[in-house]
Amino acid sequence: MARYGQRPENALKRANEFIEVGKPARALDTLQEVFRNKKWTYNWSESVLEPIMFKYLDLCVELKKSHIAKEGLFQYRNMFQSVNVGSLENVIRGYLRMAEEKTNQARKQSQQAVIDIDDLDNLATPESILLSAVSGEDAQDRSDRTILTPWVKFLWESYCQCLELLRTNAHVETLYHDIARMAFQFCLEYNRKTEFRKLCEKLRKHLEEICKLPALVSNVSMNRAETQQLNLETRLNQLDSAIQMELWQEAFKSSEDVHGMMNLSKKLPVPKTMANYYQKLAMVFWKAGNYLFHAAALFKLLQLSREMKKNMSLEEQQRMANRVLLATLSIPLPSAHPEFDRFIETDKSPLEKAQKLATLLGLTQPPTRVSLLKDIVRLNIVNLASPQLQELYSWLEVEFHPLELCSRVDSVIQTLQADENSPLIQYVPALQDVTLVRLVHQISQVYQTIQFARLLELAKFTTDFHLERLLVDCVRYNDMQIRISHGKKCVHFGVDLSEAQREDHPDGPVLQAMPSEQIRCQLVNMATVLHRAINIINPNKKKMEREKLRSAMVSHYHETKMKEHQRILGRHKIIEERKEYIEHINTVREEEEMRRQEELQRQQMLAEQKRLEQEREERERKRQQSEIQQIKDRHLKEKMQQISQTSHGQKVLKKLDEDEIKKLDAEQIAAREAEELQKERREMQQKLKSQEKKIDYLERAKRLEEIPLLEKAVEEKMELAKQRWEQQEAERIAAAIEERQQAVATRERMARMKEDHDIFLAKILAERKSIYLEKLKEFERVLNEERVSRLLKRKMERKAERKAKWEKERAEAIERRRLEELRIKQEEEKRRLEEERAKREEEERLRRAEEEAREAERLAKIEKQAEITRAREAEIERKLEEERQRDKEITRWRGGGERHRIPERPVEMSWRRPVDAKDDGMKEESTRWKRRDAREGQDNKWRRDDDKPKKDTIERWRKDDYDKDDTRDRIDKDRGMDGRPMRDIPRDPLSDGPRNRGRMPDRRGGGGGGGGGGGGGRTRSQNWRDKSDTIQNSPRDFPRRDEKRDDTKDDRLPPKHDERRRPPEDDGWSQVSRR
Repeated sequence: MARYGQRPENALKRANEFIEVGKPARALDTLQEVFRNKKWTYNWSESVLEPIMFKYLDLCVELKKSHIAKEGLFQYRNMFQSVNVGSLENVIRGYLRMAEEKTNQARKQSQQAVIDIDDLDNLATPESILLSAVSGEDAQDRSDRTILTPWVKFLWESYCQCLELLRTNAHVETLYHDIARMAFQFCLEYNRKTEFRKLCEKLRKHLEEICKLPALVSNVSMNRAETQQLNLETRLNQLDSAIQMELWQEAFKSSEDVHGMMNLSKKLPVPKTMANYYQKLAMVFWKAGNYLFHAAALFKLLQLSREMKKNMSLEEQQRMANRVLLATLSIPLPSAHPEFDRFIETDKSPLEKAQKLATLLGLTQPPTRVSLLKDIVRLNIVNLASPQLQELYSWLEVEFHPLELCSRVDSVIQTLQADENSPLIQYVPALQDVTLVRLVHQISQVYQTIQFARLLELAKFTTDFHLERLLVDCVRYNDMQIRISHGKKCVHFGVDLSEAQREDHPDGPVLQAMPSEQIRCQLVNMATVLHRAINIINPNKKKMEREKLRSAMVSHYHETKMKEHQRILGRHKIIEERKEYIEHINTVREEEEMRRQEELQRQQMLAEQKRLEQEREERERKRQQSEIQQIKDRHLKEKMQQISQTSHGQKVLKKLDEDEIKKLDAEQIAAREAEELQKERREMQQKLKSQEKKIDYLERAKRLEEIPLLEKAVEEKMELAKQRWEQQEAERIAAAIEERQQAVATRERMARMKEDHDIFLAKILAERKSIYLEKLKEFERVLNEERVSRLLKRKMERKAERKAKWEKERAEAIERRRLEELRIKQEEEKRRLEEERAKREEEERLRRAEEEAREAERLAKIEKQAEITRAREAEIERKLEEERQRDKEITRWRGGGERHRIPERPVEMSWRRPVDAKDDGMKEESTRWKRRDAREGQDNKWRRDDDKPKKDTIERWRKDDYDKDDTRDRIDKDRGMDGRPMRDIPRDPLSDGPRNRGRMPDRRGGGGGGGGGGGGGRTRSQNWRDKSDTIQNSPRDFPRRDEKRDDTKDDRLPPKHDERRRPPEDDGWSQVSRR
């Protein structure tokens, strides 16, 4: 069987054969052709194609062919997404499972490659030292880049392909979100921050595409509650993963996604989800340094918990209240910027940012430190906190004790720091800064000048540099008026009497107003005092003005109440009309939008189909080109290997670059090889000859010149060697004597320790021998146990192998019997079908022979009828010719004037028949149409025949027959002016009838002929004028003899009423017109 026509079962067997011989790429190509061939893919069930798909994906994973796996998955989705979603889900999960297993194996292999070191004493090899100095990577990083990174990339591409595959199908929506969570876990496990960002963007893009999809059953709809819940859970998982990877920008974007999903849902999420959302959002705000919204998020979390948990324990309430209170107190004190600075137009004003963050928390307006403190006091959260934190709140926000403030706060901070695992430790730095700012505020209200050392002494938990920077920040943000004197080492408060910039009320406990604040409020206080004095001088003035204003308002109301009432009623009517108009406009707009969406969807589907077809053709073309190029490259490579085995062939290849090798074929390369061989031989012979001469000459000259020099060098060398030997011998003797003396002294000194040395050595040897014997005994025991266990294990393995082999042979025998029975059954079915087909063909042949015989008989009858019709036509033509000859004779006799007068009678045209003639004509026409319908009923049998030439011949004969019958009937019905047929009118030129035939009577009462006194005054020109007037008054839509009939209409239909009254072509009126 050809490769492109293999059945799926045969393709799977063929692929297994390729795998057994070590050709997985060929096996993958074989299975790929199965899914490309639509003849098989859409005619087989998932029970046949699913094993093939698993083998296909297994080969793709093994060869790291992610793009080929993507193509196969898309084909499989198109086949089974609406038939069997379970099979598609199993295939995708299996594909991802195989990719994950390969990645885990690569990770273990990478770690094992670092562990397997040949020399344990020399861990750092020179190569590793050089690489670490150049790249800054250790051995594990290099091993991961070589072994693990390709598989990590393949797994990432697999996740992206599956998400792209399932993004719009409602049947696999759960699988889509499971794969998204698996992708998050992958990024978290391998610390892939870049891929995590790309994954988040991909999910946002998919959500936008889902919202734009038309409302179809198979598409994902965001109006379903299940879809909204799945998307919300996925976004919460995304937020959790971003927090774990410390990607705070992505965490904030994920928070916006979660808030968008909550707004999209018609009902509120479950309290557990909201609590998790607020907790994660509070962490994001804290990492962003936004302590205000961090405290607001914790406050919302506490509020939600108290509303939903009716049975919260006191410990849990106290724990949450402690955190909320401490987070609120840690919020920095608000700076008092000038009013114009709050409305400066920047790229993105702080007010807009605060409003956006407040929207994430479900707040209508941004919170402030003061508002949060008021809410905490209102909801009794301060009383729920621990006593120490209640005191802390009182010291910072209620009491005024600048000399003891820092010491009291420091005691609370030390208590918090005592528990290292407490979540409240993170608020300590912010709380210290707030305490220092509060201290400076209170000191400024008590002292005008203070020593810097004294101020530093009051601030327990800071340094001089940090305190000075804090003072500078207070002045910078216009919170206070402070001046530092470094010469006198003191700090001055409120020395400037200019107007204060702060307009709102001071935050926290205040003892007295600063001078700048007093100046700012002076005019306000003066105005208040003056108004109070006016009220004391004239107390009834205000009351009289109010009474007067009230009476004026009442009178104005009575004057305008009816007009206002009518206006309100009219407004209701206008509102109703406006609503109806808006509803109508919305309905029209929705219909137009629906039509536009349908058209857009249709165009997108057509474009997608066209794109897929083009991609398929392009892939097929590239595949064919690559196969042809591979064959050429393989052939060229074989030739190159043969040539490169020789030395001269290697030289030829070195002279050629890759482009030249690709342009040349094998014969040209072989010719260059032979040419290079001949050239090399010639050059070698010339080189040997010249080298022989040169070496001979140089060697002879060199030997002659070096003989005396060698003799002199030998003598000098002998003399130096003698002197060196004598010197070394003297040094050796002196060193030996000295060494002997030291050795004797050492022996005498060490002799007294010999006995202790022997005792210690014996003791050590005894101890080591006992330990050795114990270890030897333990080793033999372990060795025996291991030997027994391995023998038992080997026995069980051999038993299991024999059992598995027996079961496999048994299953193969059963399968062979089943296939043999199936083959016999198929052969019997095929034989039965062949017999039935032969029987049907014989019956069809007999039926066709009978029809041909009937048709031949029918044609003979039609031919006979045509002969009769032609004879009748010839007779009609002969009569018409005779009438034309008689008309010519009458015309010649009229050349001498009219001598006989036609009797006067009413003017009537020759085609207007009397009533009786008209009735006769109707009867004759009805008879003619009955004959025609009868003929058409017989001809209907022939219209069903597929032989078009035969049908055309019959149709042409039928039309000719009808036209001839129509001409004959018209001629028979034609009447003259006296009611008689034209052929019965006398042809004598001297009679009145023929001479005045077709001439209209004189309208003035005069005769039309000559002979008496009545017609003597009429000339030939007058007769022709009467005749032209008659012709001009004739019907203009009359068909002339030379005009063609309209044959475009279907002649099988009966003529209309006006067509039945149409005058024939050869009637009396036409003859008059011709004359």
